[in-house]
Amino acid sequence: MKIAVFCSANSDIDAAYFKAAGELGRWIGSNGHTLVFGGCNLGLMECVAKAVREAGGMTIGVVPTIIERGGKASPSMDVCIPCDNLSDRKELMMAQCDAAVALPGGLGTLDEVFTMAASATIGYHHKPILLLNVGGFWDSLVALLDDLKRKGMVRREWNDIIKVAATVDEAAGLLA
Repeated sequence: MKIAVFCSANSDIDAAYFKAAGELGRWIGSNGHTLVFGGCNLGLMECVAKAVREAGGMTIGVVPTIIERGGKASPSMDVCIPCDNLSDRKELMMAQCDAAVALPGGLGTLDEVFTMAASATIGYHHKPILLLNVGGFWDSLVALLDDLKRKGMVRREWNDIIKVAATVDEAAGLLA
């Protein structure tokens, strides 16, 4: 399976997020799966990619030219797919993957999760989308999604599209 991992490219964040990224990467690599990621050499992106490779897995980085020009392309890529911008990167990552997992992240991660979720709601794909809720990181997003559902802004149950896992083991079970 090709698993897209959406996550932070920041390095100055809680160590628990790096621990979870490493654990997820080791699970992906040791189970023969392939990582599809944003191709950046910073933060959780590089952490998960290194862990996949160290566990014997393959990595595919989808790298916007601005990241490459800035010298921030990951050395942990087995395959590099260059792209023009973030919209291209999202589309290519979605096309490449069989499932997606979101580790803690910011605006870019939210953009990637919601692009995949919105695409699923209209039937463009039926790929699993998971939030890895490390230490409750995604709790406020879950509350927002519940509120949107209560207010009638989400037509069906949002958790039919986006699953929430508290641990890597739970995420692995949902992906199996």
